[in-house]
Order: sequence, then structure tokens, then C-alpha cells
Amino acid sequence: MNRVILKKKIIPYTYKMMISYLLLVLVSDVFIGYVSFIMLTKSRTEIAETNIRTGMAQTSNNLKYQLDEIQRISDTLFSNAVFQRALQKKGGPHDIYLTMIDDVIPQMQAPLQLFGNPIRIILYTNNSDLNIIEGNELSEPLEESDYYILATEEIKDSEWLGKIMEGNDNRWMQVESDSELRNISLIRRMISFNDYQVSGILRITVGFADLLGNYVTFPEEDGITMRLVDGVTGTILFQRGGAKQEVVSSHDYLTLKQEVPESNFIIETWVPHDYLRKDARRLQGIILAVCTISFLVMVLVGFLVARISGRKIRKIISLVHTFENGSFEKRLRFSGNDEFSRIADAFNVMAANIQELISNVYILGIKRNQAELDALQAQINPHFLYNSLSTISSLANLGETRQVTEMVKGLSKFYRLTLNQGKVLIPLRKELEQVEMYMNIQKVKYVDAFTFNKDVDPEILDVPVIKLILQPFVENVFKHAWFGDTIAIHITGRKLGNRIELKVIDNGVGMRPETVQSMFSGTRQEGGYGLQNVNERIKLRYGQEYGIEIGSVFGAGTTVRILLPIEQSSDMEIG
Repeated sequence: MNRVILKKKIIPYTYKMMISYLLLVLVSDVFIGYVSFIMLTKSRTEIAETNIRTGMAQTSNNLKYQLDEIQRISDTLFSNAVFQRALQKKGGPHDIYLTMIDDVIPQMQAPLQLFGNPIRIILYTNNSDLNIIEGNELSEPLEESDYYILATEEIKDSEWLGKIMEGNDNRWMQVESDSELRNISLIRRMISFNDYQVSGILRITVGFADLLGNYVTFPEEDGITMRLVDGVTGTILFQRGGAKQEVVSSHDYLTLKQEVPESNFIIETWVPHDYLRKDARRLQGIILAVCTISFLVMVLVGFLVARISGRKIRKIISLVHTFENGSFEKRLRFSGNDEFSRIADAFNVMAANIQELISNVYILGIKRNQAELDALQAQINPHFLYNSLSTISSLANLGETRQVTEMVKGLSKFYRLTLNQGKVLIPLRKELEQVEMYMNIQKVKYVDAFTFNKDVDPEILDVPVIKLILQPFVENVFKHAWFGDTIAIHITGRKLGNRIELKVIDNGVGMRPETVQSMFSGTRQEGGYGLQNVNERIKLRYGQEYGIEIGSVFGAGTTVRILLPIEQSSDMEIG
């Protein structure tokens, strides 16, 4: 035996605690490191995303400003009466020449000098007398500002001209070579002020590169793609960057959108997640080093704490063993003002509370038994017994042997169920059976002067309940609620979650509110004692949330509601 004991290895509790502590520290370090990494990465991502959103907003504002400037140029030419009359001018070559020099060309050159970026102002005129002015080739990239005066005959077969002539003008479109050259044009009809007829078509062309400004915020070398989309048709008007829509995945790219105010244009930016997380590896290395150092420090601290606390923990365990053996007289004392001293104080208070609780539970059990005895004594009403025996005597004198037999049997079974061999609980079906016995006894006395029925969910018939919780209320109906020649009594029962609800309903005389209140307050002795007795026994057994409620209308009847829990009791309690 000794040899076995010598070979047995025991790991001290303090070492076990230290191992658990180190595991907790390790898990905490990993968790904190992971959360820190995620938060820092998220913060870096949010900063990058914010910068890109800010750049998109600036680009949107710049684009809006430039579009408005071109719209103002268009509006100025459209509303210029001198320019409009010049477009309608008819005459000889010399007169037309002077009109072009004085009234047409200056009006078209002025906006070119004021607008900061290269634009093309093209006027397609219906007036065949006006001189044609051809600037740089329209199919070449837009590198410098220029103006053109061309005949509408050149565009008469264009699809876009048909849309403009239908009245859908003063709009941004990509026509002719705009799409190829990455340009866009504002097109509108010129209306004569004399006869309100179309005098020509005004087209102002500008490059997207100039409209959108610089691209410092959207570095293409980092994989960022920016595009301008028509929000109505979904057409891609301009794109900078190599990402293709069909290969873009939400796992690889963050897609941002910015609407251009008062237009149908939408700026879209595709940002690779790798760009947003490009500092993640450096952050990961720093966090890993910090967590490793933190763990090593915690290992040293844990070892020191385990050594110091070992002796005190053994004392606490010794006291716990005495509690397990049922001895609560011992007390724990630690010097100092640390956690162990507070644990000792808590143990001492707990021991005192347990001793007091044991005493209180014992006294409470005595009171509950006394309450049970009082309830039985109150429910075995001598007046009911005397009246029943008097009725039996009268029936015997009249020779009603069968009724005497039935009444004696009913009375015997009623009191047998009432006593229940001293058991505290009975199944609900027996409680209902006791009420039926009581009603059978009363039927001999009152014959058909009352009706009785019950509607109880079969699912709750075997639920154990405190005995004598229904009969006192039925008896009160006969004693206090009788009104007129007949009375009806109805008992219901149903399951409400983990509780059952029983109701005793009658159509008797009812009670006023102050009468109901007095029955609960204890100021009313007759009829109220049985109610208080049942209510107190229920609360004593199940708790304050259960008990009796009474609803009554004077002259219309009374409903007694009894709320009980569904509990499983031992066979020692159930009769």
C-alpha cells in the first residue's frame, strides 16, 4: 500500500490554477491581438475609404461646376438676341461677312477664352447664307478650344438629331466620335425669337479628362478603377483603370458610388481590398510582438501569485470540507485587506446565514403544517355537518331510504376526500370529485334549485394541487350568493404555459368592490376566512405570484380565479 502511495504523483492545486490562468492569458492575448489587428486594419481601411470618398465628392463637385459652366455658355448663346438675329440674317456676301465678323464669331469666341479647359463650340445652322467655318478635324482628340459653323445638312441623317428635334434637347449626349475620343457634348436647339422656328443646333463638346480633373486620389497603379456612368441607361461613358465589370468580385473590390448633383451621372470607384489592407502585415508583426511580450510577463506574474496564494487556498478548501460535513460553526480568518480577507468575511457571513436559514426553514415548516391543520379545521364546517345530519333525519322519518343512503354515502366520501389520509396534495381530478360529492349532498336538499357543470382540460386532471381549494368557494355560493329561485355554478380549468388556471363562476347576487376588498383584508369573518385560508396556503406552498383573484359585479354574479403552478411532487405528498 505504501509503495503505491509513493508512486502516485499529485499536482498541487496552485499549479493547476496557474496552468488555467496561463491558458486564460493565452486565449486573452490571442483574442486581444486578433481584435486589435481587426480594429487597426478596419481603421486603416476606413481612412483609405474616407479619403477615396472625399476625392469622389470633390470630383463630383468639380464635374458639377464644369457642367454648369458649359450650361451657362449654352444659355448665354441661346438667349443672346443679337446672336439669334445674326443666325437668321439674309443678304449678300458682304453683308453676311460683316454679320459674321460683328455678331456671330465674337459671341462664339468669348466663351472659349473664359472657360478653363479645351472645348469645341459647334453651330449647325439652317441658314445657307452664313459662311461655313471649319476648325480642327472633329475626329481628332480635343487638345485646344475651337469653334465651328457647319450646315445642318451634314447631320440630317444622324440618329441623335432626330431625338433633339423631337424636343428632347438641352441634354448631354455622346454623338459622332465622342465615345471614341472620350468626350461628351451638350446639345440644344436654337429657336428663332421672330417665328419660334428652329434656326440651328448648338453643340458644345468637352473631354471627360478635363471634366473630372486630376486623379491623384485614384492611383491607377494601385489597381483603383474609376468610371462615369449614365444613371438612366447604365451606359459607361468614361473609365480609367483596368478592372472589368464582369470580373469584379465583392471579395476582391470595394465598390463606391457618388451621384453628381442635378444630373444623371454617377461616379463609380472600384477599390481593391488589397489596397485598403496594404499595411496589414506590418501591423500584424507589431501586434504579435506586443502579445508575446505581454504573455511572458503574465507567466511570471501568474507563477508568483500561485506561490503566494497556495497556503490561503488550502485553508479555504479545508473550510469547504467542514461545510460539506454539515458543520457551520467554524470561521475563517485572514490578516490583511485583500481579496482573501474578503472571501473569509464572505464565508463567515454565508455560514451564519445558512445556520439562520436552517432555523427559519424549520420554523416555516411548522407554520405551514399549522396552516394546513387550520385549513382542515376551517373547511370541516360543523354547520354543514349538522345540516346534513338534520336533512338525513328528516328523510329517514319520511321513509326516503334511498335518498338517506345516497346522502350518507356522499357525506362519507366527501369527508374521506377532505381528510385525504393527512396528505398535503391530491390530483386535481380528486379535488373535482370532492366538489361533485358536495354538490350531490346539496342536491338532496335543494333538488333542482341549482345547476352545476364543469369544463376542465383533461391534460391537467392529474396535476397535483393543494386539497380543499375549490369546495370552500362552492360552499360560499350556497351560503352567500343565492339570489332568486335558482342559481348556476360553473367550474373551468385550463393550462397556461407552466401554470393552471381554475375558475369558480356563479350567477348569484355578486358583491360590491368594498366587500371583495374586505374579504382579502381580513376585516370580514363570515365567508372571508375560507378565502383567506386558501389564498394563504397557496402562497405559502407556491410563492407570492400565485393565489386567488375575485371578480364580482353586484347583482350579476362572481368569478373566483385560482392560479397554480404545474409542479411534480413526490408520492409522499400526494394522496
